[in-house]
Amino acid sequence: MIIDAHCDVLLKLWSDKLDFKTSDKLQVNLRKWRESPVKVQCFAIFVPPEVSEEEQFQVALEMITIFFEQIIEPNKDIKFIQSKSDLIELKENERGAMLTLEGCHVIGRDINKLKTLLRLGVRAVGLTWNQANGVADGIGEKRGAGLSSFGEKVIALLNQERIWVDVSHLSYQGFFDVIEQAKYIMASHSNVYQICQHRRNLDNQQIQAIINKDGWIGVTFVPSFTNKKTTVTYHDTIKHVLYYIDAGAESCLGFGSDFDGIDEYIEGLESIEQYQTLADELQSILTSRQWTNIAYQNFINKFPRIN
Repeated sequence: MIIDAHCDVLLKLWSDKLDFKTSDKLQVNLRKWRESPVKVQCFAIFVPPEVSEEEQFQVALEMITIFFEQIIEPNKDIKFIQSKSDLIELKENERGAMLTLEGCHVIGRDINKLKTLLRLGVRAVGLTWNQANGVADGIGEKRGAGLSSFGEKVIALLNQERIWVDVSHLSYQGFFDVIEQAKYIMASHSNVYQICQHRRNLDNQQIQAIINKDGWIGVTFVPSFTNKKTTVTYHDTIKHVLYYIDAGAESCLGFGSDFDGIDEYIEGLESIEQYQTLADELQSILTSRQWTNIAYQNFINKFPRIN
């Protein structure tokens, strides 16, 4: 059993009009998912920046409709996850699907739009993508500012509603503003900066801050976040897992593949069913307890919304 905290399937289903059940253009489709060890998959709502500001929230709603119409409603073995209780109560023959938000640009400066997304089931909120928005600056913004006044209101709402604040893609200053203000913190798909010097990765100070806040970190399968070599293999991914463990993050660690959000792949991790290769290798290296924690238990333990 594995829980994956991040994929961009909804973006591809929306933009390319693909079929979740059958499309081999997807790294995560229904067949591949059922053949994989992944028990719970988080599906990100990511509205690309080229969508006009006026249409962004509408597109987010369209992606949610796709989520229900293609993933939840036609498949009786796939359950909609909204709480820790939902995770715990999944039966052996069932899988779980959860909604997350990648970037608050879709809400502009309207807190009611965020409240609507939470009512529709979003359970982790990434404050930014790479650019700035009304909440904060993203990691790609030259200015590098932290939370805005509106951003502080967003954090207060997420604290009240027991929703994860996702710091992946957030500016460095924004990261530490969130550490100071948020109760429930995750980095859904970020690797180790000390191994691979990419702006999207976490340095030692950030890793320790998440540990201190009892947060959660997802090791990701983006080649450029994993190694600067031309060919990146799943053995390179394992190095990030082991570094996080050595840094004291064993109880905070999991996976956030970023499947279908990438167009280059790690050798041995080209799609969701190949999680089994990574699982087999890690189980030969880690203790049974370490593997169980990283595969799924940490995610369940940290899930903020109880019921």
